[in-house]
Amino acid sequence: MRNGIKVVTIGGGSSYTPELVEGFIKRYDEFPVTELWLVDIEAGKEKLHIVGELAKRMVEKAGVPMDIHLTLNRREALKNADFVTTQMRIGQIDARILDEKIPLKYDVIGQETNGPGGLFKALRTIPVVLDIVKDMEELCPKAWLINFANPAGMVTEAVLRYSNFRRVVGLCNVPIHIRMNIAEWLGVESDRVHVDFAGLNHMVFGLHVYLDGKEVTKEVIEKLTAKDQDMTMQNIASLDWEPEFIKALQAIPCPYHRYYYKTREMLEEEKKEAAENGCRGEVVKKLEAELFDLYKDPELDIKPPQLEKRGGAYYSDAACSLMASIYNNKGDIQPVNTRNNGAIASIPDDSAVEVNCVITKDGPKPMAVGDLPVPVRGLVQQIKSFERTACEAAVTGDYSTALLAMAINPLVPSDVVAKQILDEMLEAHKEYLPQFARKLETVE
Repeated sequence: MRNGIKVVTIGGGSSYTPELVEGFIKRYDEFPVTELWLVDIEAGKEKLHIVGELAKRMVEKAGVPMDIHLTLNRREALKNADFVTTQMRIGQIDARILDEKIPLKYDVIGQETNGPGGLFKALRTIPVVLDIVKDMEELCPKAWLINFANPAGMVTEAVLRYSNFRRVVGLCNVPIHIRMNIAEWLGVESDRVHVDFAGLNHMVFGLHVYLDGKEVTKEVIEKLTAKDQDMTMQNIASLDWEPEFIKALQAIPCPYHRYYYKTREMLEEEKKEAAENGCRGEVVKKLEAELFDLYKDPELDIKPPQLEKRGGAYYSDAACSLMASIYNNKGDIQPVNTRNNGAIASIPDDSAVEVNCVITKDGPKPMAVGDLPVPVRGLVQQIKSFERTACEAAVTGDYSTALLAMAINPLVPSDVVAKQILDEMLEAHKEYLPQFARKLETVE
């Protein structure tokens, strides 16, 4: 690598970019980013300009020699990059709103990374990421792809399964939230807490918890059963767990598990919220507008605290930490999405999993977990079956495979409902699903 580091962020006009820039500034001594290229598409040009100007002000205030480049030309940006981060949303927030609202019409949870919404986000996103990977193989084959575009697990799965590119790591902020919540419950600094994470993206469990090296799993589970303890995120309703259930599970669930273990209650909560305030995507659209109004202020030269309301806080900071660890061959432990390689015995070796890894210059090395506990194993395997089938549908554009993926998902009650939702969502998103064009022509 050259004296300085070149990072390319695809989806550079995202509201999360200021957090990414803040992370690079904080770590400049150990991770000297001298070129940051923010890339977007024509539809995101205005946001790219607003965010890019804020990024330049942040860098100027910090006094670090980092050049910010704004471009709509992805290939120009990728030349000789050292790291590429992906944080785009194909179809922008309006597509998310459809992902959430259409399933609700069929009494099915509408959520951007779970159930039908997660399937369609994958169908739109995976082909784009595979195109980016092709460009990287040509223009920056030694770069690392750090993907935090959702659904991160399925995107990682697709790159590993449908390309020859192996320098890919998927990233999620859920494990960070869990560890920080646990530290808050215990009244300690988060770096004193270690959690053994294992599972899949948005389907990860904390199997063991340690404080200063001493196991405190039972104590944490007790705290999780208390009604005044909360472990959720901005985009997920905070419904209490049944204490006896959590004690029997003997593992720390992630906030997204509520969709699977409390499906009826979460559906009713979602319908109520949608009626009163709009779906989460509509709420986020308003938050985004407010954030970009803030970003326009020429006096603003820091990441505004309002960004944490957005729901994806800590993604970018986690990405900076991961890149710094790869660059410096740190050998520290971080939970990421990567090829299983036997870490979880009940998941195929060639599948993507979310698990603690030792982070080295050669990428993440997954830490062996053995088999997942019996109470959680079946659900994780079912979701992996869904992910594998969804990836195949995204790459082939095969209607029957997409229907199978929809019906496999445990949030969809039957193959009949699966077909109804699939047909309506294919039509609604057809602009961003060219691989299904032939099927859509026959429907029309």
